[in-house]
Amino acid sequence: MERNLKNVLVISFGFLLLFTAYGGLQSLQSSLHSEEGLGVASLSVLYAALILSSMFLPPVLIKKLGCKWTIAGSMCCYIAFSLGNFYASWYTLIPTSVILGLGGAPLWSAKCTYLTIAGNSYAEKAGKNGKDIINQYFGVFFLIFQSSGIWGNLISSLIFSQASNKVEVSEENLACCGAYDCMTDTTNATGSAEPSNSLIYTLLGIYTASGVLAVLLIVIFLDQIKSDQAETEKEILETPSFWSTFLATFQHLKDKRQCLLIPLTMYSGFEQGFLSGDYTKTYVTCALGIHYVGYAMICFSAVNSLCSLLFGKISQFTGRKLLFALATVTNMACIIALLLWKPHPKQLAVFFVFPALWGLADAIWQTQTNGLYGILFEKHKEAAFANYRLWESVGFVIAFGYSTKLQVYIKLYILLSVLVLSMVMYGAVEYLEAKSSPGTPTSTKKENVGPLTQETLM
Repeated sequence: MERNLKNVLVISFGFLLLFTAYGGLQSLQSSLHSEEGLGVASLSVLYAALILSSMFLPPVLIKKLGCKWTIAGSMCCYIAFSLGNFYASWYTLIPTSVILGLGGAPLWSAKCTYLTIAGNSYAEKAGKNGKDIINQYFGVFFLIFQSSGIWGNLISSLIFSQASNKVEVSEENLACCGAYDCMTDTTNATGSAEPSNSLIYTLLGIYTASGVLAVLLIVIFLDQIKSDQAETEKEILETPSFWSTFLATFQHLKDKRQCLLIPLTMYSGFEQGFLSGDYTKTYVTCALGIHYVGYAMICFSAVNSLCSLLFGKISQFTGRKLLFALATVTNMACIIALLLWKPHPKQLAVFFVFPALWGLADAIWQTQTNGLYGILFEKHKEAAFANYRLWESVGFVIAFGYSTKLQVYIKLYILLSVLVLSMVMYGAVEYLEAKSSPGTPTSTKKENVGPLTQETLM
């Protein structure tokens, strides 16, 4: 096997093992640690730390450690989060959430740098186009990585389904599920009792072991790429300082189109935060039990991955406006239905329809919003995508931040309001684009963006 491809596979399977654990844990935070909102508070803190991390840590760590050891060290931050869940309290989970958030940005930056250097290195030897090889390497990476959401949630559901204390949920307790939740600890208030400590420790043990295996895979089998140090040191010398990067990010807000896209970008964080923080707890866990959370999120992950690939391909034929309209109608229909629906165990299929439709819409938000930024701000991509990461993370922080303070129906109305505002603002962007270049409809521009979108979820 060609050496560079071997390294790509090592990174890909390392990330698969790591995010199998993290993805499963993220889906369960609001259900496992519902006391005083500890679970969603930890996720809010995590994304706040990620915002800070992405602004200044990646270039510093890559310069000091190189890509290989930055990846390995950052992976250890994720293991710390798994360990923090063993004895979940404000004194363990919040600090480990900060550690994970700080490690998230360097991990993804080092991975991108490594794959780019490896692709260019092989292309130079083989006499091929560097961009083509880099795209192939990223394609292999995401093909393997995207399945982590399925495996992590499958493990949690299989383990929690072993619980012997499953009991029938009374109609009285079911009234506390759904949009008009009782603002109580619905996880424990209903008959769907919390799994035993032994099952929780078993799951956390598997997740921690998966993270440790990821680190060992990187340390033992990943080569320290030859041009790594030279390339990264050169890159750092050319990299703007923290303050200049920080200022460039906010100077980009002088562009009217960037300001108009802020609600749409934040909505991406809002809608993902609602699904993983609220839907899993007040609909699935409350009415069915925690062992169904994984199955529901598998449905979301599978549809999301397939649709990311599909919409990335067909956007060049349909144009982005049609796809944005589809996502808007789908999300609106889901929000209105969730406001009206009274979850009941007899309607089992419905619990999976919502994550599937949400996954379809999310695939459009991710691929098309990324593509839109790349097209509109081609000359200032770094500042534009820094804004993308910033505002999406702000959306996550806000969504998780108010999760325990408001009833679900209020959160759904907020979600609906932000969605409507996003589409009005997005329409203004399209109008400005059409006005500035009337002879070149935006829908005819190249918009093929693959499923390289999960980096925002670390």
